[in-house]
Amino acid sequence: MKPEELVEAAIAIATTAGQEIRSIYQQGSFEREIKSDNTPVTSADLAAHQIITSQLQALTPDIPVLSEEAADIPLKDREGWSKYWLVDPLDGTGEFIAGSGDFSVIVALVEHNRPIMGIVYAPMSETCYYAIAGLGAYKRDASGETRICSRPMTNDKPEPIRLAVSRRQDPQTILTMLDSTLQTEMVVLGGAALKSCLVAEGKADCYVRVGPTGEWDTGAAQIIIEEAGGQLMDLQLQPLTYNERESLENPNFIVVGAPNLAWDRILTP
Repeated sequence: MKPEELVEAAIAIATTAGQEIRSIYQQGSFEREIKSDNTPVTSADLAAHQIITSQLQALTPDIPVLSEEAADIPLKDREGWSKYWLVDPLDGTGEFIAGSGDFSVIVALVEHNRPIMGIVYAPMSETCYYAIAGLGAYKRDASGETRICSRPMTNDKPEPIRLAVSRRQDPQTILTMLDSTLQTEMVVLGGAALKSCLVAEGKADCYVRVGPTGEWDTGAAQIIIEEAGGQLMDLQLQPLTYNERESLENPNFIVVGAPNLAWDRILTP
């Protein structure tokens, strides 16, 4: 099946998982533990994982599912996958635990090591961002559905660059990586995927992520920002690729809304 034939069913699956996460969040009672990589996992993560994986397997029995919560699949077993689902059942577990509401469900479809469809569903606002390769990026919420695009900027007309930054990270960490003469404004939000979507819809211009992330954190965001007119790249300004290494950990990366800007000069060593 083509991505456009799967997208509505995949959105419905992400929404169902998001509703379960929202219910657990509002109840305020959930189990929490620390995984072997020293990151937290909650009963909401695991409940969403079960919903998404079981329903995707029912939808497309011939397409494997790679989820953050079941990612211990060696490269030799997955390198032959020409197409697979890439899932983060709960992106922003730290935000979920802290009670900020800034978390999302991520579902991507990857083909030949590149995302071709992506969904980011925010349960607390009931907002869905999605994109299909070649067919654009969209935002769906209570007011309806709109096609989204990143904000165009030019090198010859300097404007303040709006940086999407985490609630829990010192912005100075990011500012030291950018040209000190750059005019910047801060847009504060939790959750890696949601910050990428802010760039995709033109509410921020740049998001720099420093620190551990997995391929499941960026798969959907990458196709959404690309279809909105931007790019998601490593700090050497190369697009991320998927399912090509034993490790599923991403390099540090940057999401930009205006790829034509001189990012090789804006980013400083």
